[in-house]
Amino acid sequence: MHIQLNNVGKKYQKEWIFRHCNYQFSQANAYAIIGPNGSGKSTLLQAIAGSMHLQEGTVTMMDDQSKIIPVEEWYEQVAIVAPYLEIIEEMTATEFLTFHFQFKKRVHEVSIADIIQIIGLQQAANKQIRYFSSGMKQRIKLAQAIFSDTSILLLDEPCTNLDASGYALYQQLIAQYCQTKIVVVCSNDLQEYSFCKHQLKITDYK
Repeated sequence: MHIQLNNVGKKYQKEWIFRHCNYQFSQANAYAIIGPNGSGKSTLLQAIAGSMHLQEGTVTMMDDQSKIIPVEEWYEQVAIVAPYLEIIEEMTATEFLTFHFQFKKRVHEVSIADIIQIIGLQQAANKQIRYFSSGMKQRIKLAQAIFSDTSILLLDEPCTNLDASGYALYQQLIAQYCQTKIVVVCSNDLQEYSFCKHQLKITDYK
């Protein structure tokens, strides 16, 4: 699996957020998109996900045989964690993950109960998410994305609201379940992207 950014550019009104960005993301590699707050990191991540219109350039997703994947099929390949994505708080943790994995294939070797135990929420498995702390909600967000059987994992500030044990869990999940994926992390926090061997500086494309 490969993602190719071909001279991509995005602007709001008359101001370019980024421009002339050419970059390739390849399977089994981790990438960090870094830059100051408000510099366009999340906007670029949304473009990679196929949910953001670009004024210039194209984003191309290709399979292992370099066959281009149609945009309408990208959702099958992508899982995402981001502060602006909501979870269904009227559901319990078990209900939400069960519902989610009706739309995304689940990593085969783990059950819903296994996932909840791995993220340390077994005591709250049947509790409505609206009663969760912000850190517990973030663990659910990480679980629904990381345990989706997709080729691409997009992470926007993935440790928001997590404590030290949450950061450790995040690192463990990445190491154990994401080694064969394209992982792209948007962050200014080194602890969130320390495992990334490649960095894309958004300020290079201003």
